[in-house]
Amino acid sequence: MTTRSLKTALLGAAAAGALLASPAAAQEIGACLITKTDTNPFFVKMREGAAAAAAELGINLQTFAGRIDGDVESQIAAVETCIASGARGILITPSDSRALTPVITQAREAGLLVIALDTPFEPADVADATFATDNFTAGVLIGQWAAARMGAEAANARIATLDLNPSEISVDYLRNQGFLQGFGIDILNPTDIGDETDPRIVGNDVTNGNEAGGRTAMENLLQVDPMINLVYTINEPAAAGAYEALRSIGRENDVLIVSVDGGCPGVANVRDGVIGATSMQFPLLMASMGIQAIADFAATGARPSNTEGLDFFNTGVELITDAPVEGIPSLTSAEGLGRCWG
Repeated sequence: MTTRSLKTALLGAAAAGALLASPAAAQEIGACLITKTDTNPFFVKMREGAAAAAAELGINLQTFAGRIDGDVESQIAAVETCIASGARGILITPSDSRALTPVITQAREAGLLVIALDTPFEPADVADATFATDNFTAGVLIGQWAAARMGAEAANARIATLDLNPSEISVDYLRNQGFLQGFGIDILNPTDIGDETDPRIVGNDVTNGNEAGGRTAMENLLQVDPMINLVYTINEPAAAGAYEALRSIGRENDVLIVSVDGGCPGVANVRDGVIGATSMQFPLLMASMGIQAIADFAATGARPSNTEGLDFFNTGVELITDAPVEGIPSLTSAEGLGRCWG
């Protein structure tokens, strides 16, 4: 199923599900959205999607965010607040998909529906459900594109990976390992970043998913090898920072940058040649589906189901590039700007 038809089907299902909760009952429903930060455009759009769906369904929505990506303590406190408030459900993008397990278990034991957005827990069944991009596939797409774009020169690649944070949470290693596999590099432990032995990999550094972190990480890895020619980044803000570091030494035109997100600033950077290709996700859809799921749970006790063959519900991904390669479906940046967020 294409992303377009998937979205149409999901939105239709959501509209039908909205009928299950009467306005009077919906007014009694409390829900919480807990994101990693409130500054990353991805999470801003997620909050907008949740707020719009909650307003439509008459749900009382509380929103919380960590100070930075990786701020587990703030997320734990937010979950505890949601439990105490009597909320019926929690939507959360976990900053640490392992460390949050005890408090998420506590929430479920208290009768709340818990849905992970974007970042799966480890294991996934820590939450009742996960609505997310197939992050491994998102990485594979940009890895395959980079290999095809470089052609014979892929054998001589000098690769830097700009990852999220030292915790190596699921979204971090899934994108990283997907990219490497797509590029044709053997991955060893699929949940470990940096254990590969391929000599084309110069090194890895962390960015905290923001522009300043991307610039610092790129500067660090250029000290290791100033001839890096391919850069993978966890997201588009990190990619923008990497580009600035490269531009500061006059190498912005001879290094290929690939990323994941699909935010409007990132897609504009594809158009402007800053990013070669990015994998677009759909945070608004994740959040609006999550709110609908809480409404359905409150009305009927029904829990969401996974995409067949997966341990999460796949909300889709699209490759965005203005340099298409044969065999890899993609959209142009102009098309992407009509679908982007942020």
